[in-house]
Parts: sequence; C-alpha cells; structure tokens
Amino acid sequence: MGFVETIRREANTLLTLQRVKKWTGDIAPDSENLVADDFESVVDKFPNNVAWRFEGQLTTYAEMDALANKMANWALGLGLQTGDAVALFMENRPEYVSIWYGLAKIGVVVGLINHNLTDKALAHCVNIADAKLIITGTDQDEAVRSAAGLFEGDPKVWSYGGQEGNDLVAALAGALDKRPARDHRAHLRGKDMCLYVYTSGTTGLPKAARLTQARTQGMMRSFIGTNKITSRDRVYITLPLYHGTGGLCGVGQALMTGASVILRKKFSASQFWDDVTDQGATAFVYIGELCRYLVNSAPHPKERAHKLRTGFGNGLRPDIWEEFLTRFNIPHVCEFYGSTEGNVSFLGFDGKVGAVGRIPSYLEKNVFGHVAFVKFDIVEEEPIRGNDGFCIKAVPGEPGEAIGKVGDDARTRFEGYNDADATKKKILRDVFEKGDMWFRTGDLLSKDELGYVFFVDRIGDTFRWKGENVSTNEVAEFVARAPGIATANVYGVSIPGTDGRAGMAAITTKGDVDFDNLHTWLSEHLPKYAIPVFVRIQKDADTTGTFKYRKVELVKEGFDPEAVDEPLWYYDPETNKYEPLTVDAHETIRSGAVKF
Repeated sequence: MGFVETIRREANTLLTLQRVKKWTGDIAPDSENLVADDFESVVDKFPNNVAWRFEGQLTTYAEMDALANKMANWALGLGLQTGDAVALFMENRPEYVSIWYGLAKIGVVVGLINHNLTDKALAHCVNIADAKLIITGTDQDEAVRSAAGLFEGDPKVWSYGGQEGNDLVAALAGALDKRPARDHRAHLRGKDMCLYVYTSGTTGLPKAARLTQARTQGMMRSFIGTNKITSRDRVYITLPLYHGTGGLCGVGQALMTGASVILRKKFSASQFWDDVTDQGATAFVYIGELCRYLVNSAPHPKERAHKLRTGFGNGLRPDIWEEFLTRFNIPHVCEFYGSTEGNVSFLGFDGKVGAVGRIPSYLEKNVFGHVAFVKFDIVEEEPIRGNDGFCIKAVPGEPGEAIGKVGDDARTRFEGYNDADATKKKILRDVFEKGDMWFRTGDLLSKDELGYVFFVDRIGDTFRWKGENVSTNEVAEFVARAPGIATANVYGVSIPGTDGRAGMAAITTKGDVDFDNLHTWLSEHLPKYAIPVFVRIQKDADTTGTFKYRKVELVKEGFDPEAVDEPLWYYDPETNKYEPLTVDAHETIRSGAVKF
C-alpha cells in the first residue's frame, strides 16, 4: 500500500470513529438518558416520517409512539411496575418494537424470545426472566399450547392477533395513547436493565443475556455513523427482531435517525431484489448466509437496479465477499464482530475483504486497550499460560481467543446472564496480572501486521449453522438420550458452498440405532438447525487424558467415507431420514445438490 493510500485509510478510520463517537459518546452507566428517551426525541423530531413499511402498510413515528403509549398505559393499569419482566414471543411485525419500547417507557424489562421455540425451551425462556405475562402474535398459538403447564408463576398470555390467550388488540384499543409521565422511569440510569436477549439456546436451555439501558443504546446507535444513515434512508430488515443484529442494531440505525424500516417476516432470496428495488431500500442488514443465498441464486432482473448504498451485518465470508459486492453493485458494507452480552466488538468499515474490524497501532492502547487475543489450546479448549501462570498474547497472524477486560464504563462492562454459573464460565481471571478479570468471547480471531482483525472460528462447544448458534454440549446431551445411543460427541463440519458448519455427531451405541426414525426423534427435542446432519458410529469414544472428547481429528476427517473407516450416515431431506453415506452420496453433497 502506497503512502497516499495509507493516508486515505487512516483519515477514513479517524473520521468514521469520530462519527461513531458522535452517536455514542453520551452513553454511560450513570446516564439519566434512557432508551425510551432516545425513541421519544426522534418521534418529536420526525412525527410524520414513515417508521415502518410492512406488507403494504405504512406506520409513522407518531403512530408507532401512540401504540407504545397505549402499551405503557395498559401495562400500568395491570399493575406492572419498574423492574417487572414481560416475555415478548412474536413474529416480525412493526408492533413488536412498539410493544417493548412502550414497556421501556415505564421501566418494565422485556425478554425477546425466539419465536421458533416450543415446549420446554419456550417455558425455560419465560421462567428464567420471571415474566409476569407473555405477549404473543398471530403465529404462536400452537407453541404456547405446547408449553402449557410448564410456566412458573402462571403468567397470563396476551395475544396480538392470535387465538391463544387474552385479546391484546382489544385491550389496547381502549387504552390512552398519551405518553405516560416520565416519573415512571426517572429513577433509572444507564446501568439498569432494559432487555433480555437470549443466546445459545439450541436445546431448551438458552441463556438470558442482560442488556442494560446503556448497552441497548450502544447496540442501537453504534452503526449509524459507519453507515452514514440519515432520516432519508430506508433500511431493509429480514432478520428476526428477537435477535440483536436485526432487532437492535438494524432497527436502531433507522429508528434513531428518523429513517424507515422496510420489514419482512422472514428472508426470501426470490423476493429480496423485488423488495429492495420496489420499496427504495438504501441500506440492508445481513448475516453471511443471506448473502450466500443471493450469490447462489439465479440472476434477477432487478439485482443491480436498486438504490442500496450500504449493508451491515456479520458472517460475510471472504470466498463470496467480492462477488457479492461486484455482482449486485453494492458500494459498501460494514462487517462487524461482537456478541450481544460481550465487551469485545469491532467494525469493519473500510472494505478490507474478510476483516471484521481493525485495531490501528495508534489506537491500540487508548481505544482498544481492553481487548486482547491470547494463545489457545484447541485440544484442551483453554487459553495457554506461561511458566508465570499468565496468559500469552497471540502474535500477528496467529489465531487466539478474543477476550475483553471487564471494567465499569459502558464499553467494558459485562452484565452476565440470569444464570450465575453461565456468567462464571464466561469470565477468565488472572490473565495478565493477579486479580484482573476478562470476558471470554469463545471465539478465535487473528490480527495482522496492519491491525486488521479476522474471525477464525468458534471454540469447541459452539458453532453457527443456518445463522444460529449451536451448542455442541447441549446437542450431544439429547443425542445421547436417543434409543440405542450410549455417548455422543458433537462438532461442526464444513460443507462446500454453505456458511457456518453443519452438525456432526460421533456416537457409540448400546444396541441397535433406528436410523429410520432417529431424525424424527431428534426433531421432537431439538430445533431443526441444531439436529446433526451427519452421524459417525465409533467403537469407542475418543477422549483426552482429562476425559474431554477429542474433536480436532474428527473435524479434520469430516464426513468423507474415504477418510473415515467407520460407518457414516447423513440426513437426506428427500426421504426425511438418515441414510448411509456412500462415496456417491458424499460427492453429491459436496457438489451442492443436497439442500440441507
């Protein structure tokens, strides 16, 4: 890189960080300004702007606020108080945000629950939040019935358009649309709770990440400056609103600026270009698999006729990065790294292919001083410590676990989960000195000589498939309960042409395994994305000296029948059951002909 290019890059870095600071500089644990205040200030500035474009209907900021006010006043009438929790279990729709924003006006904490959950998983999410009531939409009747009797505290169900529970639409029709007095939240500060966002919930045991007012504000505001969003923009969102990327980071870009959200219930590759073109989208929110679906789709007449100028998300892999931008004529994307609950985050805004962000040397101490990458033992799944007992920093180009020093400001705090044990597992102590405390991301990242940061892989117990986090330990627990299976070691394997890793289970048996019905059995206990695609039958489980399952060699051998001398099975979507994995089937899968 020449001198002029270097100067241009550094100038862009500093200007972008200034824009980010403009939007986030006032966020603090002791701040009196809260999420609801942010919303109300935008409503007052842009009351007639269109906030939501959804299925042919337009909702202005004033109308969004009116519904939120109705929600707040109705909740007050029920006796809900500051600090109480409500579970929001609803499909994508504009009312989703009005509901949780309205409850935030009076200090009620809202749990944003994955609308795909059922049975024990759903009940678990409600129970760990200690929810006083459950709010559902039009698509959750069956799920609510499946969890009947499992809810603790007998929370009442209120449905916005569904049949199960009380009629929330009718209840809100009679509520006042006047803003409730700010006194209801006046005693709250940035460090107080706003939302629960659930993470790593693949088997009915999700963790409720605690989002304070300040953290919620950070997620909603941090990306406005990088993407230069203004009130004239229209942000296209197909990701679920219960998820931080779409529901907070994506929504925040629009609703904190007076822009519009173009909302869809769920992603559709066939409708994507019609939507963004016909509705004038200027920005969009993505996960990597969304981008790959579009790249793998047949040419669309509108794929270059749009007004998109920027995109924001994570998981855009290097192998399709340039093709995605070039083919679809997208000038800019902001690839980011971060977790809902963590204190390590990066923004990749300067177009470096594959980079999730950058740590310039001149900002390493004062801006990114709380971030480190430490050498990691992938067999023992622990950071490597030196003779002095402290962790060792990874050298440039070497993968290491990303960790963040826990502090008291908005950027470095770690609020944990509604589960003390889960919180404890995410803390690493005595890292570089006695008594220090660092948040563990559970991810391997690397940093090159120029400071660019690259995502490498998730550590051991978690991988991503179909845009969802899959916990290998939790999945293994359920696989091992299946008839005929003694032990299960679950890990992720790569399939050419797909994002993330598909689940694979190496099992030992205690009798005959009914492969004709195994997938059906697992479907009754696991979400679809968490069910292993491949199964390997071992004579004995392979463990380390500390009785941890070995995975490195298993991952390396993958699902290749020519590399594995043990029986292999795969899930065939055509037959809806596991079938023997032959050499021919293996080649068919690698060719991309099998759509899992």
